[in-house]
Amino acid sequence: MSSIDTIDSRLCTGCGTCVSLCPKSAIKIELNTKKGIYSPKIDDQECINCGICMEVCPGSSVNFRDLNLALFGKQPKTASVGNYINIFMGHATDRAIRHNSASGGLATSLLLFLLDEQLIDGALVTRFSEQNPLEPEVYIARTKEDVLAAAGSKYCPVPLNVGLKSILEEEGKYAVVGLPCHIHGIRKAEIINAKLKKRIIFHIGIFCANSVTYFGTEYFLQKHGIQTTDVKSISYRGKGWPGKIVITLRDGKERIFNRGTSEPSTLRKICFSSSFHYDFMPPRCLLCRDLLCELGDISLGDPWLPDLLKTEKTGESLIISRTDVGEGLLRGAQSKKVIDLAEIDERLLSRAQNYNFKKGCNSRLILLKFFGKPVPEYNVPLENLKFLDCCQMLYYLPSYFSSRKYLWPFIYLVALFRYPTMMCFAVGLKIKDKLLR
Repeated sequence: MSSIDTIDSRLCTGCGTCVSLCPKSAIKIELNTKKGIYSPKIDDQECINCGICMEVCPGSSVNFRDLNLALFGKQPKTASVGNYINIFMGHATDRAIRHNSASGGLATSLLLFLLDEQLIDGALVTRFSEQNPLEPEVYIARTKEDVLAAAGSKYCPVPLNVGLKSILEEEGKYAVVGLPCHIHGIRKAEIINAKLKKRIIFHIGIFCANSVTYFGTEYFLQKHGIQTTDVKSISYRGKGWPGKIVITLRDGKERIFNRGTSEPSTLRKICFSSSFHYDFMPPRCLLCRDLLCELGDISLGDPWLPDLLKTEKTGESLIISRTDVGEGLLRGAQSKKVIDLAEIDERLLSRAQNYNFKKGCNSRLILLKFFGKPVPEYNVPLENLKFLDCCQMLYYLPSYFSSRKYLWPFIYLVALFRYPTMMCFAVGLKIKDKLLR
């Protein structure tokens, strides 16, 4: 498969790794305004067909078996979790950071700790652009202010790995903070580029169920009567935990919306889940099997525990240390009282994160392969096709055509229908579990 085929087949993740590793700078990343995602554009006159772009591409393949052996020296005992040393629940000790960051402020606090201890010269992160407040800006954070500007989740495509070019061009030691597809691309690039492997010494991964096209935010704004041109800034996870969507308009007014987990209104809950979970997902996310960023030194995410959601308002994080480097970083930050950590059991992790969507990836891969569609290669055995996984795939069908704005009224009707069927499905599974006990 060529790089063009990867883009045309919708396997491209838009991560930007190919842009940074191309030896002739023949690739640029551009926002595809028709699809609401980033796509590489190749200059055929500069391209020398060296194949490096495909060697580092995480969209077409991620050899989890070989990468696990290279990074950890073994295969994981639990496929859904990956290799790990310890699992923690924790948060930043700085209350302001904890309150204003996603989850418990771990990523922000760890980066500040690394800079303060002079363990890194910078960190590859993302913030929103001042000129285009709904679009991300990739940069190297070198100061406290730089790090704080990157705090919080971005519910939009992020071509983070275009920033690897800066790391390759500038001496120093670096940390990277990225989603699973970003870390996949970086790990693949480090195999063929010794300079990159030497300079990136900390890989901080973020849990990810799926990304969202730009149309997800546009759809959400439209449903709440807001024009994209009126937005001055947006925070998807502001004001504590689990956070609120805070939109500052150009006239100075502020609009605040609950996230789905804390939204009492059923209709607004449906709008949130439609915008950011089901109907505006890049199709490649449906084929990703990595929820917990298995190839990071550390993985971070939210503890979606029902009891915790009722009581915790400032922020907590789930933390998985996977390598000695990651474990050492956590213990060092803990000893300096930058973060608080408490070890937890893997069973609690499984309750705090829903593995079902990623487990269903196997059936989606088998089904698409059967129909002759291109799918990524993971070098892991695919389980038998499961009927319920195939049925659940119907939930995500709107993601394949949600870029067509004239169909948005239909998408809303689908979302209204999907919600009660999902509730019935969840109740059915609970009854089944009780009967089998």
